[in-house]
Amino acid sequence: MQIMIHTEKHLKSSDFITDVVIGMSDGLTVPFALAAGVSSAVSNNAIVTTAGIAEVIAGSIAMGLGGYLAGKTEWDHYKSEMLKEYYEVNNMPEKEKDEIKTIFAEYGFSSQSQSLLADELAKDKDKWVKFMMKYELGLEQPDPNRAGKSAAAIGLSYVVGGMIPLSPYFFTATPTEGLKISAGITLICLFLFGYFKSKVTGQPVLQGAIKVMIIGALAAAAAFGVAKIFGA
Repeated sequence: MQIMIHTEKHLKSSDFITDVVIGMSDGLTVPFALAAGVSSAVSNNAIVTTAGIAEVIAGSIAMGLGGYLAGKTEWDHYKSEMLKEYYEVNNMPEKEKDEIKTIFAEYGFSSQSQSLLADELAKDKDKWVKFMMKYELGLEQPDPNRAGKSAAAIGLSYVVGGMIPLSPYFFTATPTEGLKISAGITLICLFLFGYFKSKVTGQPVLQGAIKVMIIGALAAAAAFGVAKIFGA
């Protein structure tokens, strides 16, 4: 008799992937739009690359700092709530046990089972607090180093993404030539990035890829048009 083994496949999107998606998405789009806009107003590639590099540096710092603050806030919030839970289990244990029973009641456990499980959890305060953090407050313990890792991942991804649309300007004679090559390369990268992003998040891949590419194209077209109007 052959035994069939069922393997469940679920997406477990890591914080690292999320940070890379955030950094790369903005890195591809914002410098691309900036370079397109500057290209319509100047005739020197050096101006485009200087403005582009300045934006990539400033953008990566700003995005990285945003990721750091978000990670720090998440950890500080978790610590604050955890201290409150420790205070409550130490000073209001019966009230906390009632909350455990309420949680298990929602899953259909009998009153006897609720009391038994509450008493078992109460034997270990650390596990008790961890249970309350997860099932009462809906909070998972974040990585204590999340802030630094997030800042690095977002900032570096922004730099990598930002240098893609700028690279053609280093090897072409005029901004117009650079823009043509930059547009082609960047739109392809946006499409591939959108495809990867959609696949990782479980979304329709073709639809997601086209959507990301169109957003980048519209941003660049808007910047190009605005710079052209004011340049004229």
